[in-house]
Amino acid sequence: MKKPLLLALCAFACVVHATDMRKTLHVAFPVAESGFDPQAIGDTYSDSVCLAIFEPLYRYDYFARPVVLQPNTADGLPEITDDGRTYTIRVKRGIRFASDPAFQGKPRELTADDYVYSIKRVFDPKVRSYLLYLFEGNLVGLDEPLARARKSGKFDYDEKIDGLQALDRYTLRIRFKEPDYAFAWWLTTSSFAAVAREVVERYQDASHRVMEHPVGTAAYRLKSWTRGQRIVLEANPDFRDERYPRAGTDAADAAIAKGLVGQRLPLVGNVDIAIIEEAQPRMLSFDRGQLDYVNLPASLAATVLDGDRLRPSLAKRGIALHRSPEPSLSFFFFNMDDAIVGGYEPAKLALRRAIAMGYDRAADIRQLANGQALIADQPVPPGLFGHDASVGIRVPFDPAAARALLDRFGYKDRDGDGYRETPDGNPLTIVKGSTTDAAARASDELWKRNMDAIGIRMTFVKNKWPELNKMTEAGQMMMWGLGWISGIPDGDQFYSYLVSRNIGTSNDARLRLPAYDRLYDASRVLPDGPSRNAIFRKMNEIIASYAPWIVADYPYRNDLTQPWLGGFKQNPFQRSQWAYYDVAAH
Repeated sequence: MKKPLLLALCAFACVVHATDMRKTLHVAFPVAESGFDPQAIGDTYSDSVCLAIFEPLYRYDYFARPVVLQPNTADGLPEITDDGRTYTIRVKRGIRFASDPAFQGKPRELTADDYVYSIKRVFDPKVRSYLLYLFEGNLVGLDEPLARARKSGKFDYDEKIDGLQALDRYTLRIRFKEPDYAFAWWLTTSSFAAVAREVVERYQDASHRVMEHPVGTAAYRLKSWTRGQRIVLEANPDFRDERYPRAGTDAADAAIAKGLVGQRLPLVGNVDIAIIEEAQPRMLSFDRGQLDYVNLPASLAATVLDGDRLRPSLAKRGIALHRSPEPSLSFFFFNMDDAIVGGYEPAKLALRRAIAMGYDRAADIRQLANGQALIADQPVPPGLFGHDASVGIRVPFDPAAARALLDRFGYKDRDGDGYRETPDGNPLTIVKGSTTDAAARASDELWKRNMDAIGIRMTFVKNKWPELNKMTEAGQMMMWGLGWISGIPDGDQFYSYLVSRNIGTSNDARLRLPAYDRLYDASRVLPDGPSRNAIFRKMNEIIASYAPWIVADYPYRNDLTQPWLGGFKQNPFQRSQWAYYDVAAH
């Protein structure tokens, strides 16, 4: 659509402020990062850094709600043909990677080949991408190269794959065997951000990952990094001319954008990220003005909120509350390969179900989350495509029924010490993963109290989150609690976390059920609607029957911002959009 040239120019050319390198945005993460390779990471906090450094083809309109897909490095929206099987995407000309020795002193333009290479990294078994399942069995021409790579341990990046090609320097084509109606949303995520082959080949480790040397095309680059303590980003001097967008007709959005429209991005020259694992010190840092915004820890919500509103004493200081349901599921998983809690025989199903009935999720929300969550009844959170109140898993808190179920299947206290043994008389101890912060300690206490009440001994393995995650992906964790936050508005992905081919990445429960896999694959080729929801209902029945998960809750997201922080708007699918934030003198 054409628009008057004068207005178009005025909107973005009348304001010519450059990035202010004197300004620093101060941020805190509650857990340590895992690294900065967009195809390899899977945690929210590393993802935030990756999206500041690397760029996918698409992004979300900064202000539009519900979210609207918008070109990022793409030159226009994807051309989707062949009933959702073929995506043709054109890449903008003139975008450059940040300078790096890997480019031998020459400017390096972003091309369609970079996206082909980056997506091929998702196929590399050594990289262990979380999103291989989106392509396996469906991308045209992938099956044989993937099988050879798994057998040899080496993926051939130069082999032609018919379903993934650069048609010319700036045109990318992706072809599927079956329709993939949600794929365009995935092209907003860091897993599909562009990396340069020269950088990967120069700096990769034995796993073909480049966790410590990120080089992208986005607004920031890595300035310094002390692992697990501090990450500092600085504005990328090679970043193209992008401007702060104009808000729509919403008055609140207009207030956010006031004075910023047309200013060059990023607005702030530096982002200083501190790793502060304990909730209390994190909130104290915010209270002292050392952090410009903070995600309110649920454990401290009662000290900050009055119901769903900010306490007047904080509001008087100009602090603002940004509150919304998070597109997230918290759950506890059992390792189905574990000798104690794993397995598919009736006694093991009974043990997992009893543990689920014996855990008080309402008390968890009330006592640990201070009411900042809703009890979950299915994998897909409310507000996402695929959430349906009629397909839920309803597990009551019923210690008496849990005890009866354990008795029935032979889990009895044979030695009179108050704790049950296995049906064959061996000791029964459930070992659950737990981080080292105060919130985890409070969770441990509730779990132990609940399990004591049904006669199950529970102990805890304590470690930092990245280390526990490594143990989980290696199949060394009996049980742990995790959360998945959606990066797209389609909820189908939450069912993918129990697909057998995702063992070692997102299938932490290590569930192996061909019937479940077949149902998931059938759901993948359907658009959102009653037919897909009917399949989800069957998958929920399997989850309820085999109990690889205890679906726990859907959290609220509460962000607090300082009065001097400008340009801030929550995005449901991307936690941090630092290029749009501004800090004033204070």
